[in-house]
Amino acid sequence: MQEKRETFKSRIGFILISAGCAIGLGNVWRFPYITGAYGGGIFVIIYLIFLLIFGLPIMVMEFSVGRASQKSVAKSFDVLEPKGSKWHLFKWFAMAGNYLLMMFYTTISGWMLAYLFYMIRGDFTGASPSKIEEIFGGLTSDAGASVLWMVVICILGFLVCSLGLRRGVERITKVMMSCLFIIMVALAIRSLTLPNAREGLAFYLPQP
Repeated sequence: MQEKRETFKSRIGFILISAGCAIGLGNVWRFPYITGAYGGGIFVIIYLIFLLIFGLPIMVMEFSVGRASQKSVAKSFDVLEPKGSKWHLFKWFAMAGNYLLMMFYTTISGWMLAYLFYMIRGDFTGASPSKIEEIFGGLTSDAGASVLWMVVICILGFLVCSLGLRRGVERITKVMMSCLFIIMVALAIRSLTLPNAREGLAFYLPQP
């Protein structure tokens, strides 16, 4: 007898998890720097255009494959492919992509967790920008520390997944995405109160 797959408890849970996967660390951590380096508002416009052209069709395709097969990427093509076709070979590329992404995200998440620890310990209190840069350089150059924090992130991830989709992933994502939204709003408000905020907005937003 086939085991019944666990489903999302609510639509908002699915939306928040999808948003968390789509936004990613890169959009929060790297996107502002890339925007500043490549033209400000015009870069954002081009980014959004290509997001609609490429991102939306890929997202619809992924949802369609997952919903139709009710399987992970490792097995979905085996279920859906026409008999005699070779679509199942694409799963190896998908799995390789997942592994590569996890190498990136677990490392960056480990750095963020290390920063949280340093902040609680008081390492950043009264520190100058050059001192903070020195701390970050020391962290990234220390392979042992990076691996340690990455392992901690992996353990936390496994613990969340072990609780199941509803009690683990969905419930915790609701809390974390809500906190992220509050943090982003607070950062946006704070940025508008900084010196030269008007010049920053003029650079970031396209001018008529």
